[in-house]
Amino acid sequence: MRAKPTAPATGSPGAALLPAAARRTAAWCGVALLVAAVGAVAVWLCVELRTAVTPVLLALLATGLLHPVYRRLAGLHLNRSLAAGLTCALLVVVVGGAGYVVGSALADSGAQILTSLRRSIEDVARHLGVANASLDDLAAHARQLLAKFGSTAASGVLTGVSVVAQSVGAAVLALLLTFFFLRDAPRFTAVLHQWAPRNAAPYLERMAHRGFQAIEGFMRGTTLIALIDAVCIAVGLVVLRVPGALGLGALVFVGAYLPYLGAFVSGTLAVLVALADRGFAVALWTLGVVVAVQMLEGHILQPLIQSRTVQMHPAVILLAIAAGASVAGIVGMLLAVPLTAAGTGVLYELRRAAVGPEEPSPSAGEAEGGSGDRDEDDGTNGTGGTGGTGGTGGPGR
Repeated sequence: MRAKPTAPATGSPGAALLPAAARRTAAWCGVALLVAAVGAVAVWLCVELRTAVTPVLLALLATGLLHPVYRRLAGLHLNRSLAAGLTCALLVVVVGGAGYVVGSALADSGAQILTSLRRSIEDVARHLGVANASLDDLAAHARQLLAKFGSTAASGVLTGVSVVAQSVGAAVLALLLTFFFLRDAPRFTAVLHQWAPRNAAPYLERMAHRGFQAIEGFMRGTTLIALIDAVCIAVGLVVLRVPGALGLGALVFVGAYLPYLGAFVSGTLAVLVALADRGFAVALWTLGVVVAVQMLEGHILQPLIQSRTVQMHPAVILLAIAAGASVAGIVGMLLAVPLTAAGTGVLYELRRAAVGPEEPSPSAGEAEGGSGDRDEDDGTNGTGGTGGTGGTGGPGR
């Protein structure tokens, strides 16, 4: 006799009601909702604890920028505390000197730039045929708004001293944290190996190293690119005899830390100043200089300097800047791109741990194999094994 076929056993009574594709979709939706909820709570905590979180993030950026200097000093057989102290002193000197140069340039040419901008805006409004469109009318409306919201403005003025004090305190705390991050990175790695589960410690260490590597690459590359852009644009403006060339060059340097958005704003200001003081022809030449420098940055400097460390689509960068501005204002805009780069590196390591390292194809060549080779080299220096002597950069070597 032929045996009767039996129905396949199901794991739950409702399993037969939904196809397998629907169950998988529901499971992934649940995972996405859980990740979104965890991310929202993390962002809320960072906003509520911004007094402590902001110095930590600034210290991470400074550590990424200064870690090569510390590594060289430690390679000279200096004490780790002395090397970290000298590196932090260099940070104070460089930041103070750059702030003085930028501030003096803006102070010397700031009034001239504002006058030129006012004249250019009035010229544009006149050519557009806007009736009674002058800055005096705008100022009158601004005074009405200020009178309407006077209480808010007064409270802002009263809290100005406390804001300055908080900023100074955050800067000092960030400097101290930079010192400890540089000196005690091997200790942080040892703590990670002590508290993490045995099998998870190497993966966590690689994720931390990958995230720090992204921050380090962003800070070094952006600073170098900002310096080159500022020098090139300032030289071009000096040749074209545009007023306030040094101040505009300083704005280009500062704006370079906001990718794409900062270059657009600083370039627009340079063109408007040239239009007001030197005429339409010089404004076109100024636009050509700005566009040429941006093409140099996009096609040569960024692929050459940042392609091995930070690889993000421009749309992702712009969305990150917008999200950072909505969460924490100017500070959020400055921190958004490096933190997004670090998060991208961590996700890459998570995927690599889940599916295993990909075999590079011969056509991939330099695009993917170059950075992967360096990651493997870094792993042999103490970032991938269980010994944990490198940590987030390995300054203890």
